Amino acid sequence: MKKLYFFFLLVFSLTLGAQNTVGLLSYQPTETFAGYNLIYPHNQPNVYLIDNCGEVVHVWEDEPDWRPGNTAYLLDDGRLVKTKRQASVAGNPIWAGGGGAIVEIRSWDNELLWSFERNDENNRLHHDIAMTPQGTILMIVWEKKTMEEAMAIGRSPFLLSDGELWPDYVIEVDPTTDEIVWEWHVWDHLVQDIVPELSNFDAVGSRPERVNVNWETNDSGADWMHTNSIDFDPLNNQVILSVPTFHEFWIIDHSTSTEQAATSNGGLSGRGGDLMYRWGNPAAYQQGTEADQKLFYQHDVHIIDDLLPVTHPYYGKMALFNNRVGADFSTANVLSLNFDMYAGEYPMTGSTWGPSEFDVVLQHPEPTQLYSTGLSSIQFLPNGNALIMDGRHGYAFELSPGNEVVWEYLVPLAGGQPATQGDILEINNNLTFRMTRYPLDYGAFTDRDLTGEVWIEQSPDSTFCDFILPTNELMTNYQLEIYPNPTNGQLTIEWEGGMMIELRLLDLLGRTVYQSKESGGRCYLSAADWHAGMYIVQINGVSVSKVVVR
Repeated sequence: MKKLYFFFLLVFSLTLGAQNTVGLLSYQPTETFAGYNLIYPHNQPNVYLIDNCGEVVHVWEDEPDWRPGNTAYLLDDGRLVKTKRQASVAGNPIWAGGGGAIVEIRSWDNELLWSFERNDENNRLHHDIAMTPQGTILMIVWEKKTMEEAMAIGRSPFLLSDGELWPDYVIEVDPTTDEIVWEWHVWDHLVQDIVPELSNFDAVGSRPERVNVNWETNDSGADWMHTNSIDFDPLNNQVILSVPTFHEFWIIDHSTSTEQAATSNGGLSGRGGDLMYRWGNPAAYQQGTEADQKLFYQHDVHIIDDLLPVTHPYYGKMALFNNRVGADFSTANVLSLNFDMYAGEYPMTGSTWGPSEFDVVLQHPEPTQLYSTGLSSIQFLPNGNALIMDGRHGYAFELSPGNEVVWEYLVPLAGGQPATQGDILEINNNLTFRMTRYPLDYGAFTDRDLTGEVWIEQSPDSTFCDFILPTNELMTNYQLEIYPNPTNGQLTIEWEGGMMIELRLLDLLGRTVYQSKESGGRCYLSAADWHAGMYIVQINGVSVSKVVVR
């Protein structure tokens, strides 16, 4: 019997000691923001909603020949707004990474409610969309210009390696009428300094509100701007575009009419569709050098407002994922903008726009564990944490204000197919554009069945959360917190101050391994010498939680 017990303990310890390789990697429930996570991984057609244990609680399935195009958003009423494209792009007149084609609205039960397509020989939707409070949808579009058209507006023929150019434009579509209710084209707001005979000739450095048509990007290829995110600021009625090949984000006045947006007059700003603001790389408008560059092929530039209370310290600021900051690391960043709503402008400091530095720079505690040359996202959560997605590796983690990783998830797909627990995934195997966490009380979840017990991965570690989640309502009654869990060092136990408790830890055979009476609301236990395995925490004789020791 004794031999059997030691064999069982050894196997159990080895099982718990093994690190998961896909799906949920680590989880500290008391330190993590509770909610459901929306992901739309590449190389497959489905949108998944997963809980913090990595279990799928809802899925919007699609036919196997569709792919993300690239984003999906869950509305408060339970509708899903998603972008998609055909898996095969062979022969498409316009195609580059991030290409889309269709925007759909689907019900919670996956019924198609509305669809809009733009993908032809001269236009293609790509990357991202943004919803407005009025229910309209802003979309990014490539428009193809021939070599002759590009040269006629001042583009150097030496910067047309593909023989054509795809500048971006934005359309705003009303799903209730299918009408395009607003439109803006960068093509209307260009400046160049090489052909004096053209009307847009000027010193580039003196026209920061216009875009240098000869700013060289992407080896002079057709995909000139590659705009990879769009956001809407309802407070100031502005559109924010992330333009990674310029290493900048731009802000445009949305209070204009479509006609005004094609000019340099009109709107609350008085400048029509010219740029109100640009930031990240003043060299793009000849007002700085490489040393002044702050953004490096950034993604997910957005106003910090969705799902957050106005009391959040970053509310109303700008967040972004800064992809190529270093040779082997990325960061997530926050900056403050100084908009003068009375003048309708962002005041400049000299010849550039501020600020000179970020407010916040976030890195993984092990910096090289966060490095993605493309994709990726950053979301600030109501509890003060940040949810960061490394898109190239499909690796998401939640970071506390103390720079501690309190939750980790690796998208368990390999080339679009379910991975198996134990697989080691290579870069680009599980590309994921973004992850968004919605709180438990989000309107979309009202009266919905969100039962888990289904996983994306094969051979899932289905018992992981059983070990670390509280097992008794006394956790709430005592305001009990036990962390970190799993642990291999010090275990902290906190409870409502002033209460005397009898604390006991038991192993799986019911043997007491620690016992004491405690007061003061907190105690620290060293687990460094404990055997690897699971232990039961009892308070006043009642089992309230499980702890994994590795």
